Amino acid sequence: MMKYPVLFIVLLFASCRSAGLEGVRVEEAEVRGNSLSPLIAAGDSVKIYYGFYDAHEIQKGDIVVCRFSFRQDPVIKIVRAVPGDSFELKDLEDGSALLLINGAELENSSGRLYKFSGKRKQMLLLYAKDYKGVIPANSYLLLGNIAEGSLDSTRFGLVDREVIIGKAAR
Repeated sequence: MMKYPVLFIVLLFASCRSAGLEGVRVEEAEVRGNSLSPLIAAGDSVKIYYGFYDAHEIQKGDIVVCRFSFRQDPVIKIVRAVPGDSFELKDLEDGSALLLINGAELENSSGRLYKFSGKRKQMLLLYAKDYKGVIPANSYLLLGNIAEGSLDSTRFGLVDREVIIGKAAR
């Protein structure tokens, strides 16, 4: 009976090495929130590749795992802008604003435009002003898939590289 679990571990280790994932610890976890729905919904299982970014660049579109000092559980979000990307808000008549990355209106996975108002808009405006509309080195704009915002950069601002602890995948 013990042969199968050992074989599985060896195969997992071998597949990680061949995929350039040496030193990466892989865990499976269940998602508890809906901020990435329909990409990843509550109850879905994801693989978390801890240490993935020790050897790989963080890229736009990556789903990352973050550990914040203000939360016990890690958070998963989508990288929407990386260092050097420009970002701005385009005001709309209703007082809300669309988010533009590198001059283009940003859409979620369902094709809905990211549109923010109130405190979410003010948070992004603060960072746009402080950094003259450019994502600074070692900082990332992380959003959920909800076009009006979730517990993401519209609430806690740009994220430092240090809090990104892994990559998530279904």
